[in-house]
Amino acid sequence: MQVAKNTVVTLDYSVVDFEGELVDAGQEPLVYLHGGYDDIFPLIEEAMQDKKVGESVVVKMQPDEAFGEYDAALVQVEPRAQFPEELQVGMQFEGVPEGADDEDDDEDVLIYRVTEMADDKVVLDGNHPLAGMALVFTCTVTNIRPATAEEISHGHTHDGDFDDDD
Repeated sequence: MQVAKNTVVTLDYSVVDFEGELVDAGQEPLVYLHGGYDDIFPLIEEAMQDKKVGESVVVKMQPDEAFGEYDAALVQVEPRAQFPEELQVGMQFEGVPEGADDEDDDEDVLIYRVTEMADDKVVLDGNHPLAGMALVFTCTVTNIRPATAEEISHGHTHDGDFDDDD
């Protein structure tokens, strides 16, 4: 079997930056529905087309092809008093960017990470942690199976439905 539209593909992967520094060791396999369902970056999906179990690809991606350009407008400084007592750098909160249209609240909700703290201020960053980085993905196909009718109609895989015989 090979990777084709409406197959569920399992990948072992790792991600490094353009200097070769490890960004993501891929501790857990990546399982996605192949065929334009936006389950994976389009460049990786394109590279995986027609691959078989055991085959690998290396995909180099610029920021706009991966997690986006870094947007300084998504960095906010907020009063410390608005946050829980147990606040730490790295904690995450949902929020709406300043100036977002209230009618599209669901569209505009971002995950903000606490990146700095001072006595009375907290710096929040709504950018993805890998935004602005050029990345190199190395992916190896470890399993391929036909997608179920339900997965195809829903446009994504269903966790727990996959038997990994490795």
